[in-house]
Amino acid sequence: MQFKDIVGQQAVKQRLLNTVHENRVSHAQLFLGPEGSGSLALAVAYAQYLSCEDRKTDDSCGVCASCRKYEKLVHPDLHFSYPFFASDKNDTALSFIEQWREALLTHPYLSLDIWRGYLEAENKQANINIAECHQIIKKLSLKPFESVYKILILWLPEYLDKEGNTLLKIIEEPQPNTVFLLVAQNQDQILNTILSRTQLVKIPGLTYDVVRNYLVSERGVPTQTAEEAAYLSNGNLTEALAMLQQETNSFHADFVDWLRKCYGNKGLDIMKFVERIAKAGREPQKNFIRYGISYIRECCLLLGGAGSLVHLPAAEKETAQKMAGVMNMEMAEAISEVLEKAHYAVERNANPKILFLDVSLQIIKILHFKIIPKGNQYI
Repeated sequence: MQFKDIVGQQAVKQRLLNTVHENRVSHAQLFLGPEGSGSLALAVAYAQYLSCEDRKTDDSCGVCASCRKYEKLVHPDLHFSYPFFASDKNDTALSFIEQWREALLTHPYLSLDIWRGYLEAENKQANINIAECHQIIKKLSLKPFESVYKILILWLPEYLDKEGNTLLKIIEEPQPNTVFLLVAQNQDQILNTILSRTQLVKIPGLTYDVVRNYLVSERGVPTQTAEEAAYLSNGNLTEALAMLQQETNSFHADFVDWLRKCYGNKGLDIMKFVERIAKAGREPQKNFIRYGISYIRECCLLLGGAGSLVHLPAAEKETAQKMAGVMNMEMAEAISEVLEKAHYAVERNANPKILFLDVSLQIIKILHFKIIPKGNQYI
């Protein structure tokens, strides 16, 4: 993995390059970024740059012996730790290293859901167990074998329970030229004792334009499809790529038509809509609701006088302006709340007919009867 292979994140790349150029490589760094931002790919590219035998100004060479081993994730001084679904208390990350290499090489923007698909997860809980912590200490107590640096990339340290405290000493006082790269998504779920011993590298989510341009120029996706995927994914490239694997479908017409039916209180038409969407799979249902949440958000921006911040194709923006004319901010917020709860329910296998009928009735109350829900269930 080289920096040139990573989508966007130019400022972060330059910051990482500067730490090497200025000899300021911290021994423990936390790459903190949302899913799909490329934080794991950046950590691998940074590790490859540190170990490269013929570094360029802006990237690793890609052809030296070290880089060739990094391309296959088999460098002897590169170690990985990650959550796994242990079937035995003695299982460690090494027990699943072949699956890990295949998953990461195939999906540089790896997510826990994709990783779960490579393992026999069943109903097990992902974690990084005490046996893995001891294995990390054992591996990093040795000197580098080939490279100047021995590097550990620890993906999702949020899954370190109190056992993670066993790593504190080696994180604080590692062997010379040992580098810890922790790749996390949620700072609040990381042990404070570990967090306080790392240097933070913040990685922002990708912008709408970056995701759209990547899908069009690098993946050959039609512009309209790329725009919808970039809009729905909200900067999550993993999510955008997953959407392209599903049957392409424009949610805009269906969602606006649904709102119009609810606004007009057209019960029979709404029942037909519920019957139709209930037959769709869970993922299309989730994407439909996710689109709706994003669309209502754009309506809120229009209602708040922030039209310049709206990222919608021209036709959809025109429709959103018309929708904003029949609702106020309080109504839009209430609809958004209903949709977010519906998304939560779909993820947990709620009955789609009952769910979408209930959601439709709630939207009718808001749009047609102008009744805004009140009560502690909305706190």
